Amino acid sequence: MGAPEAAAPLSPPPAGQFSYEHEGDRQFATTLARGLEVLRCFTPLEPLLGNKEISVRTGLPKPTVSRLTYTLTKLGYLRHNMRLGKYQLGSAVLSIGYPLLASMNVRQAARPLMKELADYCNGSVSMGVRDRLNMVYVESCRSGNGITTLPDIGTSVPISQSVIGRAFLAACTAPEREAVLNHMKVKDPEAHRKYRPSIDKALEDIRGRGFCVSMGELRREVFAVGVPMRRTVDGEIVAFNCGVPGFMAKKGQLEDDIGPRLVAMVRNIEASLGLH
Repeated sequence: MGAPEAAAPLSPPPAGQFSYEHEGDRQFATTLARGLEVLRCFTPLEPLLGNKEISVRTGLPKPTVSRLTYTLTKLGYLRHNMRLGKYQLGSAVLSIGYPLLASMNVRQAARPLMKELADYCNGSVSMGVRDRLNMVYVESCRSGNGITTLPDIGTSVPISQSVIGRAFLAACTAPEREAVLNHMKVKDPEAHRKYRPSIDKALEDIRGRGFCVSMGELRREVFAVGVPMRRTVDGEIVAFNCGVPGFMAKKGQLEDDIGPRLVAMVRNIEASLGLH
């Protein structure tokens, strides 16, 4: 009936937006940035896009988009569907992402503990890292009862709405957290206004008991708990969530049982990685 906070990735900002942000930065490669923004247009809900659709999503002129999609296709990052006249992501994108996942030792250390907790609570447990104003899952496990569905690796959820995003904010230093919240205020003022009280409450809860809770705030059918992990050796901030179908959750279960268990799981992962 649900997985830990899976939502469709947010649409990327118009290309003119990031160009403006880096205006005057002579080291910033605008053409490269535009090519990457083209790749970010594709989502699980919209895996096939034409040049016109990409132009609308990025704010780039259609001739520019045509050159970018041609180049990305030649390099294997896009595939051209001749029948539909549209593009989809190519295998080269996966080739870039895999080395990152394979090099994250925390995934290997966390996976058996995540599966154990998922089985215990008949839900799902996911691990994520920040991607702009989203959290992107880099690992996910679910119980074997067939009730929950697994959000794929690469699924992203908004920092503002999700317990895993709020857990990430709790792990940030004060200046880092303020920078993210300011970015949110500029790029998504409605989300900042609507969710800032819940974010502040979550930060307070994590300081007090180590976890924060959401009763269907992101997805009505999913109740979830979020916990941050201490920074890894390379400084990456990792956060975890545990979600259960709302109809299965007993009163007080998240606060009295699942939340503390998720905290204990994260502490065990930290110990196995030598993070103190």
